[in-house]
Parts: sequence; C-alpha cells; structure tokens
Amino acid sequence: MSPLLRRTKKKKPEDRVVTLVGKPGCHLCDDARLVVREVCEETGASWVEKDITRDEALYEEYWEQVPVVLIDGEQHTFWRVDAVRLRTALRS
Repeated sequence: MSPLLRRTKKKKPEDRVVTLVGKPGCHLCDDARLVVREVCEETGASWVEKDITRDEALYEEYWEQVPVVLIDGEQHTFWRVDAVRLRTALRS
C-alpha cells in the first residue's frame, strides 16, 4: 500500500510527552509552566521541564526562543503558550 494512503494511528493524549524548555528567572517560562501543567493534568499527557543553562545543546538551539514547548520531541511553540492550541495538538 502506498505510504500516502496509510493512516497513521492517532496518539492518545496520555501517550504524549510535553517538554518545556526554559531557564531560571524567566517570567515567560513561569507563565508557560502554569499552562503546560494545567493542560497536561487535564489531558493526561506527561510533561518534563529542561533548563537550557544546564544543557549546552538545548542552549545552542533555543536560547533566544525560551520558553519552548515540544510535543514528543517536535517544537510546538515558543515564547507564549496558548492552552487551547496545546490541548488541540495533544488530542490530534
């Protein structure tokens, strides 16, 4: 069957992992943490937080974008986290 015709299985929110990439003393990171925590608790998704000041590779990639939100390792958003958009992405 052609790869274009194959349907990919939709992941359940509880199978998703949200990563919040930020740094200490960042007020946008504090705001993002509240949104990520709330949406993940509501949807059942798990989440982790990573600090760019403790990871050189993350610093190199994201230093001017923090906070950054990844879903299953793919960048979802940066700077401001919209709860509705995050919730929708976790359910798709």
